Amino acid sequence: MRVLLIGANGYLGRFVADRLLADPAVQLTALGRGDDADVRFDLASGSPGALTRFLDAVHPGVVVNCAGATRGGARELTRHNTVAVATVCEALRRSGCGARLVQIGCGAEYGPSQPGSSTAEDAVPRPGGPYGVSKLAATELVLGSGLDAVVLRVFSPAGPGTPAGSPLGRLAEAMRRAMQSGDGELKLAGLGAQRDFVDVRDVARAVHAASLSAAQGVINIGSGRAVRLRDAAATLARVAGYGGALHELDGPPGPLRAPIGHPRGDSDHVAPVAYPYPDGCGSWQQADVRTARDRLGWRPRINLEESLADIWMEAACRI
Repeated sequence: MRVLLIGANGYLGRFVADRLLADPAVQLTALGRGDDADVRFDLASGSPGALTRFLDAVHPGVVVNCAGATRGGARELTRHNTVAVATVCEALRRSGCGARLVQIGCGAEYGPSQPGSSTAEDAVPRPGGPYGVSKLAATELVLGSGLDAVVLRVFSPAGPGTPAGSPLGRLAEAMRRAMQSGDGELKLAGLGAQRDFVDVRDVARAVHAASLSAAQGVINIGSGRAVRLRDAAATLARVAGYGGALHELDGPPGPLRAPIGHPRGDSDHVAPVAYPYPDGCGSWQQADVRTARDRLGWRPRINLEESLADIWMEAACRI
């Protein structure tokens, strides 16, 4: 099976590439914007015609799209998350390769949900920010394309390679700084949000399974369990061997709140700080993952403690 992987150098794409390369039946070609891609191509600015010609030359059986942007303004997010997917869909429609499309979506497409609930694929999406809107628009393009396609809505990925700017990445960096300087206490803010964390290696397994399956439509990929960020912080402290006290700064996030790992001081009153979860999903997200089990034969295998241990190992290397 020849697979074209778009975005192989991204956070998710690197693990998807490793998983696919471990399958001896897969011939993998990587397409992306970086110099180390097999083929350089920018989906946000490249034409569908150029991509069609490449598809006809390579003739993949599966196209996996892990490319996209998680940060930036609405215009940038739309270019990289929506326009780029429109290019992929149009190129696949024009091509004679007949490839199956596996698109990586995200839990932010759903927006806020009721605390205590599990969000299934039939929930009405109401994204609360430009990132979720741009990803939802991409999903709608895929579903309306008429292609053999599946969208994996990945909730909150965690594990090795977690970006330093993500909530768990910031937690690990704050703890690293505290241990390096010998601080006996760590002040943290914005730990009330609860998210469904899923290890990035389990996400890669789901992409592999989706590539081999005939499943179409939307499929949630998560752990099926919401975890409060303050509980994740306590677990991270345990695996890191941090013996200091964790002090949670009370109250809602706002102009006077300190970000994760930043001690309160006069400078906190100068400018607003970002809430640790600016994903527009409110205080709670938990995936209903029964569809992934039933249609892909997939279940998460790696628990959050192991994911956090791997995040910490990378942070500790910077001490």
